[in-house]
Amino acid sequence: MDHAAQLSPQLDDWLPDAAVRVEHRRASTVSPAELWNAAREVRLSETAMLGRLLRLRIPGLAPDLSYDALFREPPFVILDEGERSLISGLVGRIWTLRRDYPELHSADEFRDWAQSGTARVVFGHWAQDGPGQGATLVSEARVQPIGAQGRIGLMAVRPIVRTFQHLVGSEGIRAAVRRAESA
Repeated sequence: MDHAAQLSPQLDDWLPDAAVRVEHRRASTVSPAELWNAAREVRLSETAMLGRLLRLRIPGLAPDLSYDALFREPPFVILDEGERSLISGLVGRIWTLRRDYPELHSADEFRDWAQSGTARVVFGHWAQDGPGQGATLVSEARVQPIGAQGRIGLMAVRPIVRTFQHLVGSEGIRAAVRRAESA
């Protein structure tokens, strides 16, 4: 196994049969450690539309909140963390307009979550060796609906995911790369 693969988190350990998978990546000229450190500092306010959408979906988020802090606090739960990676999970009815995300306290609670009519969502973010001397920042999200009502709910939200998922790469990851390369 190559070094980059060893540093990539294993999202299959959490949701191997996800119904939705979205991945974005962007190369940088800096080292993986520099890129990861810069990515951890990006704030919601630095990502125009993406930051506003997240604040709409999770009321109460401060504009100056970092994405690193976002994925470490409820309604998210840390599933795994490495030197340059973070995997977080979220459960609930992700398609509703109200905040319907039960708070989990451990990775085991996420793994065992099976409430029909909801979904499990995994978010993985990591920096890995890239082409040449640089690094690549990767962000992947996976969604697994639970039960028939969960599948119906996910079908309802799919058009929204398709419409806005590109913002992760065009605003979120780009902000991290820009921050790392301007340091």
